[in-house]
Amino acid sequence: MTQSGEDASGTAARGLGRRRLLSGASALTAAGWVAGTSGGWMLRPKWANAAGAIKMGIATDITGAIAPSGNSNWQVAQFAVEQINKGGGILGKPIELYLEDTASDPKIAVGNVRKLIQERKVDVVLGGITSAMRQAIKDPIVNRGRTLYIYPQLYEGQECTKHLYCTGPTPAQQCDELIPYIIKKLGKKRFALPSANYVWPQLLNKYARKVIEANGAEVIFEEYYPLDQPEYSATIGKIRDGKVDCVFNTVIPPGLQPFMKQLHESGFQKNGGTLACVYYDENLLNFHPAHEMEGLYSCLDYFQAVNDPFGNKLQADYAKKFPDTKYLFTAGSASTGMYRGVKFYEAAVIATKGDLKREAVSAAMDKGKIADGPGGGAEMVPGKMHCKMNMYVAQCKVDAGKTRYEVISKAEMVDPKEC
Repeated sequence: MTQSGEDASGTAARGLGRRRLLSGASALTAAGWVAGTSGGWMLRPKWANAAGAIKMGIATDITGAIAPSGNSNWQVAQFAVEQINKGGGILGKPIELYLEDTASDPKIAVGNVRKLIQERKVDVVLGGITSAMRQAIKDPIVNRGRTLYIYPQLYEGQECTKHLYCTGPTPAQQCDELIPYIIKKLGKKRFALPSANYVWPQLLNKYARKVIEANGAEVIFEEYYPLDQPEYSATIGKIRDGKVDCVFNTVIPPGLQPFMKQLHESGFQKNGGTLACVYYDENLLNFHPAHEMEGLYSCLDYFQAVNDPFGNKLQADYAKKFPDTKYLFTAGSASTGMYRGVKFYEAAVIATKGDLKREAVSAAMDKGKIADGPGGGAEMVPGKMHCKMNMYVAQCKVDAGKTRYEVISKAEMVDPKEC
């Protein structure tokens, strides 16, 4: 999911982020890393020879409105890089990891990301949560900075910049699996598309509408609201009066909580209505009371309920590295796209036999394949800068007041249909 947001707490929030990073650096030092600061954060394994290291930059939201997803990205980047370094690095070269806080603010982000390019001279940058953030930082990275950029977030599609690779799901990968299931298996024909008013829902809904209509159903209404709208009685009335039987929701926090509460209180689910939302993952299982979540359908590249050996080991190792973390290894927060992006980059550098020049690594990325990852392997579609991946439809179940996902279907190597 992509959205835009501002950091209301300003300097205080950035201070909090700095303290959080200091704490994280202490933990990494104990695990065999050394840390240093100079206008940013650097993590280096002790065996690294700085002159021969591969420099990887992470640009993500450690502070501000998008910080939960940003911190999840940062933890997964540390996790994936540490795995590689423990195995001897890439062709014997260690990865040095550099972090800049994009602070949930594209204006702040541009200056900070320039540090990765101009001062740290990184070989690749991964990160960015919102589409607004990606649009703001891609020029300093790709065009002016002439550096490879990997964007890990599920998003609205239509990003076709050379040397910018997207490793999260696209609308086609989500809608082409979920919507036909709802129509053909559940028999739902009358859709409502209540949405937050920004680019991700607008472009996602454009694609979703095509899939809905192509499968013989119809969109009763499509509406857009401010992100913080608290009152949805008019929307609930339209759902009731229009005899809507599927709400395809792209309302996001903070408006999401009142919307879900008011929809449930209207009796929508109780009367047989189906609720679907393609950004719901494990991080959102406890976001509402269980009864508001029950029966919700989502479609992502990974759920912990997939229960495959590789994914289970990833979860166990991640939990060991970050015990009691509130930043889970999930799909909706772009954790899977971040892990996938690091592994694609590793495979590309191996393919170039250690040549780190952007053009060489980008050419290798274009043909990239990874055998394993959360939810399964993945492969780039040559010339498209997006990747095929497995997609899963899952439903939220409630057992003894606790929520969980149950995987209903798997589609293998789904095409992103981009560029």
